[in-house]
Amino acid sequence: MATKVKVLGFWCSPFVFRVVWALKLKGVEFEYIEEDIFNKSTRLLELNPVHKKVPVLVHDDKVIVESFVILEYIDETWPQDPLLPQDPYERAMARFWAKFADEKLMQTVWKSTWTKGEEKEDALKATMEALEKIEGELKGKSYFGGENKYAYLEVAIGWINYLIPIWEEIASIQFLDPKRFPAITAWKSKFLDNPLIKETLPPREKLLIYFHERVKHWEIDATIRELAETKLEN
Repeated sequence: MATKVKVLGFWCSPFVFRVVWALKLKGVEFEYIEEDIFNKSTRLLELNPVHKKVPVLVHDDKVIVESFVILEYIDETWPQDPLLPQDPYERAMARFWAKFADEKLMQTVWKSTWTKGEEKEDALKATMEALEKIEGELKGKSYFGGENKYAYLEVAIGWINYLIPIWEEIASIQFLDPKRFPAITAWKSKFLDNPLIKETLPPREKLLIYFHERVKHWEIDATIRELAETKLEN
């Protein structure tokens, strides 16, 4: 029987990993199709003509895009081992913290790796403030979902555990100080020890090479912008 579930993704995308993890944790078989996000295929553009991005989930003839939307679709379509809690308030809080991590942490910690001067200082400050908020939410728990290691937030913000250490090495900055963030540190170890998670993660060296190149790209772009602004001022 042909595979009815397909995922279009990019090998190191945290947004794609959310979808992959959710499907694996629920035991849903799927076909993974790697996309080149720098040279987008006709298939990707046809399936996601609005955003033209991965991930894309294809279930039979239905196409679902946007990682958080896909997670909820997966949870409702395959109700075994639910990701989201049943309580409406707890569901709302899970969604809130997932959105918070994307908006207040992901962009700032990435900016901290390649920006300079005041912009870097501002990004670092915002990163630490966001991590402190997440530390407070996790304090006293084994997982964000209590004892449920497959909860929505483990999947939604699990990128912290494999990407931030890579960005730490690239930037020579310690974001996740175990003394400052003991709850996140303990959670990170348990998360990465999960065999279903471990088998999906790319090799560390491959990630380092890729993100070193991305940092160079962003630094070049920033220099070009600075030169353009200087010319405009003069």
